[in-house]
Amino acid sequence: MRVSKSYFKAHALELLRQVQTTGEPLILTDRGRPVLVVQPYREEDHLDRLKGTLVLYQDPLEPTGEAWEALG
Repeated sequence: MRVSKSYFKAHALELLRQVQTTGEPLILTDRGRPVLVVQPYREEDHLDRLKGTLVLYQDPLEPTGEAWEALG
């Protein structure tokens, strides 16, 4: 949803509740240009984002068996 800063000023509590309830970000505009985004806060564990992305090598000096392309 997009609203002007002046509209936001007059309806801030209502709009903030709507963002919190729907999870949809709110874009504030100034003379029709987007200037701010209001979005709900979501606490996330940054380590959870890394799960399954790391590779464990028992011996890091041994070849991985994967072919790499040489640049150049």
